[in-house]
Amino acid sequence: MDNNELEMKAAEYLGLEQNEYFRNELQQVLDEKDYHDLNDRFYTGLSFGTGGLRGVIGGGYNRMNPFTVRKATQGLADYINGQLSGGSVVIAYDSRNFSDLFAKEAALNLCANGIKAAVFSSLRPTPELSYAVRELGATAGIVVTASHNPPEYNGYKVYWSDGGQITPPHDTGIIGMVKKVKEPKASMSEAEAIDKGMLRYIDSEIDDKYVDMVKSYFFNPELVKEKGRELNVVYTPLHGTGTMLVERILGECGIEVHTVPEQREPDGDFPTVDFPNPEEASAMKLAVELGEKTGADLVLGTDPDADRLGIAVPDESGKFRLVTGNQLGCLLGDYIFTVLNEQNRMPVNPRLVKTIVTTDLQRHIAESYNAQSYDVLTGFKYIGEKIKEFESTGESYVFGGEESYGYLLETEVRDKDAVSAAVITAEMALYDHNRGMSLLDHLNDIYKRFGYYKEILISKTFKGQAGVEKIKSLMNRLREESPAELGMSRVAVIKDYERSIETETETGAEKKIDLPVSNVLQFVLEDGTIVTARPSGTEPKIKFYASCCAEKGADLKVAQTEVEKKLENISGDIEKLCAE
Repeated sequence: MDNNELEMKAAEYLGLEQNEYFRNELQQVLDEKDYHDLNDRFYTGLSFGTGGLRGVIGGGYNRMNPFTVRKATQGLADYINGQLSGGSVVIAYDSRNFSDLFAKEAALNLCANGIKAAVFSSLRPTPELSYAVRELGATAGIVVTASHNPPEYNGYKVYWSDGGQITPPHDTGIIGMVKKVKEPKASMSEAEAIDKGMLRYIDSEIDDKYVDMVKSYFFNPELVKEKGRELNVVYTPLHGTGTMLVERILGECGIEVHTVPEQREPDGDFPTVDFPNPEEASAMKLAVELGEKTGADLVLGTDPDADRLGIAVPDESGKFRLVTGNQLGCLLGDYIFTVLNEQNRMPVNPRLVKTIVTTDLQRHIAESYNAQSYDVLTGFKYIGEKIKEFESTGESYVFGGEESYGYLLETEVRDKDAVSAAVITAEMALYDHNRGMSLLDHLNDIYKRFGYYKEILISKTFKGQAGVEKIKSLMNRLREESPAELGMSRVAVIKDYERSIETETETGAEKKIDLPVSNVLQFVLEDGTIVTARPSGTEPKIKFYASCCAEKGADLKVAQTEVEKKLENISGDIEKLCAE
């Protein structure tokens, strides 16, 4: 796109954008004639995909701003009105910059389209939005968040009436309607919307119901009541939405919580961290330091919209160790199945659901309790979809999770829930403490029973238009010139989820993959290691996941050394593939 075209696109946007801040922000770029920046803002439009919108905040069609929010909402409104007359949408937002503005823009556009909007009066966690959609019987839900992305990002996710993120046919239907929108309908004023009964604000009534629901999932409520004060917990919301509910639920149960003071208040600039992501050691640094200072038994951290949970626990020397998402998922799954079994409360046809990039150790844990494990595509919406499916098949959802620090215990919510996961993790720590174990002891016990597992994630970021092409080219090359070996082990099976074909490399035998089409490649190695390549749906990244295991019964230290060497070799091969 040449400079004249860029200036024309910018002028067009300025004629459509009603917000003065965003108009001025883009005008400054125009005045400075920064055509490189302008190209990134206009070479494409911010795509509304199956995960909604996510992008850098700023003026332009390829940015998160009031216009792109209204455009997406217009498409959603058109889709809803094509399904039924009117309807209602619940809207929540997190602590990110402009989240409250974007939520209001969405609400007033919906009202102008004859759809009622119920907006939380202040920031709330994403799982509470999912719960509210179901509790209020809404047609759909919107949450304004970019989850754990850096502070310059914001986003917009859509939920359907079951409380889950949109899946077929609604996702493709909404995407199609958004693509047709040239200019959103003029929004209704807030005063008119309230006066006409089209807009209302939600205060504490949903909070109370959600809190009661989460507390109903305690597996050992008497233990918590009697010995909760023996557990010392440190918590960080990472400047996000989790503070109110995590502190409230644990406090009401008698568990002492020390919240990191520097990170307790919501702040969209996330001033104490580079990335507000509990997967990152740097994000958990202040919480771990407070844990060391206070002699904590458990450190909890949630991301800005409180759907991801990270934890750290002290080892025998008192030094805190971060627990990975795969490890915490295994601990929670094992704990839940253990207590259900002990209490003779195991439901009929128990099921665990995990994503294809989540450790197979969780499957082995479930099967040891005669429960079946299902694999779904990456994205928690597919776990929510499976819960809905179970309602008609007579199967019982027990637990679900993904390696990226997302977990779900309750069926009243259909997205990952760091609030309930934090609460039950605290109960689990208390349970283990009561039987003379730490969470690390519990984890090592799992390894003794099933074998040692370890996973790594390698993320390669390629920004801008050139980055999009690089990622596309890399995936094409992996398909057409698949590696014969990785980490000095032969590739035995290739699973191409875009073509829905699983191929044995030695015989060429093929079989169908019974999952939705997705741009994912998975290489199963002869030694049992699984390597997965997947472009991110929300960030300019391609992610490589590797999961490796040692045989059951092997000495734990020997197994760790063996597995880490394998993963080191695989990591080197992946780096070479990305550099080509």
